[in-house]
Amino acid sequence: MSRTEVLESVDAAVAGIEDGSTVLVGGFGLAGMPFDLIDGLIRQGATDLTIVSNNAGNGEVGLAALLKAGRVRKVLCSFPRQSDSYVFDELYRTGRIELEVVPQGNLAERMRAAGAGIGAFFSPTAVGTPLGEGKEQRTIDGRDYVLEYPIKGDYALIGAHRADEMGNLVYRKTARNFGPVMATAAATTIAQVTEVVPTGSLDPEAVVTPGIFVDRVVRVDARHYTVQGAR
Repeated sequence: MSRTEVLESVDAAVAGIEDGSTVLVGGFGLAGMPFDLIDGLIRQGATDLTIVSNNAGNGEVGLAALLKAGRVRKVLCSFPRQSDSYVFDELYRTGRIELEVVPQGNLAERMRAAGAGIGAFFSPTAVGTPLGEGKEQRTIDGRDYVLEYPIKGDYALIGAHRADEMGNLVYRKTARNFGPVMATAAATTIAQVTEVVPTGSLDPEAVVTPGIFVDRVVRVDARHYTVQGAR
């Protein structure tokens, strides 16, 4: 029997997310961003959140809207500053949000390590830079490495294309991005999809995230978000 709940509303899907939670948020820019779940989290009211994502929001939609609502204490991301990240930029410059920059490969691998039960790993990325300061360093086969620890989430909010009733997920093109590793790294994974199909309808060879990693699924209407440009 599947443990995945297929819920009727976004608000039900994000119910119970506690203040102070670490939330992994899928998306590469706007691609694969779980906009409806983020909007639901804003309505739900959880605050003092630590957000782990590829970047720090675009324009005033999605993750940027959550930041603008004042719900986020800290962001861990690879690309905090770009032309349309003005919400985060203002919060950071005025000391209202914390930032930990994580190189993109390390970001993905640290979450993968959490899902795989790996205690830590050595990476050559960030050696000799400010991002490597204070970290344990080791030379292996003549190359320097720094020790990196897993990133675990209390919750993961991800966007997928389809789910079946057991929570198995398939993704659409680049919208796949960080969703699969985030699903394995969180205690509770919540996925928004555009379609829920009967169990057995998905080609098992196309399933990327098995339902064992997915706790809640909600179907939402497909919408397209755009950002008009930076201020």
